[in-house]
Amino acid sequence: MLQRDYTTSQLDVLEAEAIHIMREVAAEFERPCLLFSGGKDSIVMLRIAEKAFWPAAMPFPLMHVDTGHNFDEVIEFRDRRSQELGARLIVASVQDSIDQGRVVEDTGRRASRNRLQTTTLLDAIEEHEFDAVFGGARRDEEKARAKERVFSFRDDFGQWDPKNQRPELWNLYNSRIRKGEHIRVFPLSNWTELDVWDYIRREGIEIPSIYFAHTRKVFERDGMLLPDAEVVQRGDDEPLFEAVVRYRTVGDMTCTGAVQSTAATVEEIIEEIAATRITERGATRADDRASEAAMEDRKREGYF
Repeated sequence: MLQRDYTTSQLDVLEAEAIHIMREVAAEFERPCLLFSGGKDSIVMLRIAEKAFWPAAMPFPLMHVDTGHNFDEVIEFRDRRSQELGARLIVASVQDSIDQGRVVEDTGRRASRNRLQTTTLLDAIEEHEFDAVFGGARRDEEKARAKERVFSFRDDFGQWDPKNQRPELWNLYNSRIRKGEHIRVFPLSNWTELDVWDYIRREGIEIPSIYFAHTRKVFERDGMLLPDAEVVQRGDDEPLFEAVVRYRTVGDMTCTGAVQSTAATVEEIIEEIAATRITERGATRADDRASEAAMEDRKREGYF
């Protein structure tokens, strides 16, 4: 007698949940968009979106809030991948916000445009009248994110109020909003970093080269390895040296650090992550080494 295996794997469950969330958004909202930076989480979201609506095209555009200080390898991947899919890519530029006087750029050794993204994002949401925005945040990244729902309500100022969250019982999502309000949607909420990499391995997904071990000139600051780049200000007490590194997460070069690693394949990265007890953002993002209260303040401002 033919034996069939009806076992559902952890990745199958997570994938099915994410597909359900994306289809729910497409059905309930008029103008959704997907935040796509070229990083691993947004790449996985893009694959989920492909599966959710295949063989039709994705029913929403992609958007990237570009600080102008991103890694070249990631920007090249972002542009190429969106072109391959025939997806509309909206680039919301922090530099444009600076030029228009909407934000003021920081100065000094620790200057970063990362925080300035909030204004640029909210302006883009208003300009394009997006009522739902897919983000790649996961609850395992840090405590402030762990408090958030899959459907995260934002008021007409783009702010998140943890006391105004809506219950999500049995995967039932409340999508009702008034004009000017919007919902941030996190299909990967229940995923972990290891789940993301397992999914990348299973699906054979291409990712930017800086996720793999390579030789790069770096310098150390606060226990992090920052890259030698024109936009990253380095002090005389921060000497450059060459190291074999890779990036666990990607973002603005001024606040995204590398980790020393020889992991050159997805399998080796999975082995490395399985053995670590530090989240990728805690290990490599200077702006995420703030306190939980500070992180909640940043979420209230509207970016996360």
